Amino acid sequence: MSGSAPRGRLPDALEHVAQAHRAHHPGAELDTLRRAYLLAESSHRGQMRKSGEPYITHPLAVTLILAQLGAGTTTLTASLLHDTVEDTEVTLDQVRAEFGAEVAYLVDGVTKLEKVDYGAAAEPETFRKMLVATGDDVRVMAVKLADRLHNMRTLSVMRPEKQARIARVTRDVLIPLAERLGVQALKTELEDLVFQILHPEEYARTQEVIRAHAAGPDPLAAVAESVRAVLREAQVSAEVRIRPRHALSVHRAGRKRGPLGPCDFGRLLILVADEADCYAVLGELHTCFTPVISEFKDFIAVPKFNLYQSLHTAFANAEGRVAEVLIRTHRMHRVAEAGVIALGDPHPRSVSPGPEDGTQPAGAAAPAPGDGERADPTRPGWLSRLLEWQSNAPDPDTFWAHLRQDLAQDREITVFCSGGTLHLPAGATCLDAAYARHGECAHHCVGARVDGRLTTLGTVLRDGDALQLLLAPGGTSGPSSDWLDHVRTPAARIAVRRWLDAQPVPSSVPAESSSTGTDDGADDGGVAPGAAVRPAPASGGERAAVAVDLPDRPVRLARCCTPVPPDRVTGFTVRGGAVTVHRDTCSAVGRMTAAGRDPVDVRWRSGSGGYRVTLQAEAFGRPRLLADLTEAIAVQGAAVVSASVDPPREQRVRHRYTLRLADASTLPALMRAMRGVPGVYDVARATRPML
Repeated sequence: MSGSAPRGRLPDALEHVAQAHRAHHPGAELDTLRRAYLLAESSHRGQMRKSGEPYITHPLAVTLILAQLGAGTTTLTASLLHDTVEDTEVTLDQVRAEFGAEVAYLVDGVTKLEKVDYGAAAEPETFRKMLVATGDDVRVMAVKLADRLHNMRTLSVMRPEKQARIARVTRDVLIPLAERLGVQALKTELEDLVFQILHPEEYARTQEVIRAHAAGPDPLAAVAESVRAVLREAQVSAEVRIRPRHALSVHRAGRKRGPLGPCDFGRLLILVADEADCYAVLGELHTCFTPVISEFKDFIAVPKFNLYQSLHTAFANAEGRVAEVLIRTHRMHRVAEAGVIALGDPHPRSVSPGPEDGTQPAGAAAPAPGDGERADPTRPGWLSRLLEWQSNAPDPDTFWAHLRQDLAQDREITVFCSGGTLHLPAGATCLDAAYARHGECAHHCVGARVDGRLTTLGTVLRDGDALQLLLAPGGTSGPSSDWLDHVRTPAARIAVRRWLDAQPVPSSVPAESSSTGTDDGADDGGVAPGAAVRPAPASGGERAAVAVDLPDRPVRLARCCTPVPPDRVTGFTVRGGAVTVHRDTCSAVGRMTAAGRDPVDVRWRSGSGGYRVTLQAEAFGRPRLLADLTEAIAVQGAAVVSASVDPPREQRVRHRYTLRLADASTLPALMRAMRGVPGVYDVARATRPML
């Protein structure tokens, strides 16, 4: 591998890269690549890969992968140098001095953190660093994906257990990132390599099926020719190709459909000049053949979140053979194959005077002038969300777990919320939307309306939903542990967990959860599927408000009837020795007395504060009812501990609130204030637990 060449002459080892690069960028300047190669070759000289090849073959292979996908000169320069700072004596300052700040930024973005400094956290923290750098320049991840692809191609020299570990990380992190960045060419090959390592027997069976199919004539060839004839007659200029399925796609199709038919091993790819021709082709296919309507998808009018655009359809010909079809423009095809790599870097950065190679890449959006923001189609909502929540992940393990969870969501939905639109992962709930819209102010969310109907905070949102979020005044409510069951996005989960961890637990009384499992028939205030909110935990002050004849026993006020002074009360000893106090009229008192349980004499302690009460409000349904009721409660100085809303019946709705009062004497005024809310026709003490 020669590292020297006459000044200005391209080294022989770089010829393949240059040819691939010039195919996409005919006017590209190659001297920068020549200098980068010479530095990489000299600095890696003497280093060998585990396969026995000179190390320089790796950055060359990575650079060729990117050049074939249409990457610009800056990206290729960085890929040639991507391991120099990590594995040689070359410094980042040297790269910056010789090739500029932009190349140095990309090289630094893919440089691994040292295990000697980070230990077991080195891998997750390296990915965190890489993702942050990707947020500023997606070409960082383009280099990393090409680097991982070449490493996966040569992984057979590793020990089996190391192969499996690398393959699992590739499956869980790198492949989803390739999908989200739209780099299908890299994603499909990575999928097959992972499939081969993690499921070798199924991979071998799939390859045998593919070989058996390839041994005979391909029936799709005749179908493709009939399509060409139809389009020629309609005078629609189009290129019709047969696009074979890759191994994992064949395996998945077989599991989904059973034994594969003769046309199931590939799809027809039809490329046209412009968008109007895409629909013209679709019309001809659906007119001249029998369309399979269930297979039609329009990803041109509604592109996927990873920039992908195509028309998908399927049809049966006269012989009954069903063929799947992809219809795209040539530009759409470039983006479908190379994703963000095909778009280059369409925004100016502070370290660069302009786009790569001095030209705007095909399909790139123009920079937004003067507003300091990046007009960047390669910075979609999922990446912005990821960058936001990762900064709040408290430790590497949390970040690593949430990253895999986040990347497992492969679809996005758009929700229309006050103030604009929200782009959320499929499966997101109203709570997820609240944290995406309001950040930590979402701690005070007490309800939501979807398409005008009051719903629970745990309701899963659908694409196109119109969402109204209801927030209580600050300090009057907050999350409960139940919220963790209703959030799907890492940003919301981390925010709820951080809030819960910050709440003090009283040391003088058992924690809230310790009363679960008692056999006194009382409910402990959990949130039901219909609950709209389970906010702030109680301070525990109400437990000290009763003097019990059994000294040194912890005391709890039953949640089923939430007694407050001057209610007449009765106590019963439950498991663990605690005394639970009920109103005399509570049905639980009758049940336990009938069961032979001995009551305990209890009475209110004078001057005590901190009481819970559960109130039930009956009202006619109307917009903002929940918000107005919550505001009335807050104005009276009561704190919402938990709340639920029953489904409306005949335009009537029932709300239940468990509240914390500093002084029981304020209860009558509170109930009057709630009755004064328009639409509310009755407020009463609840006598059943909040289920």
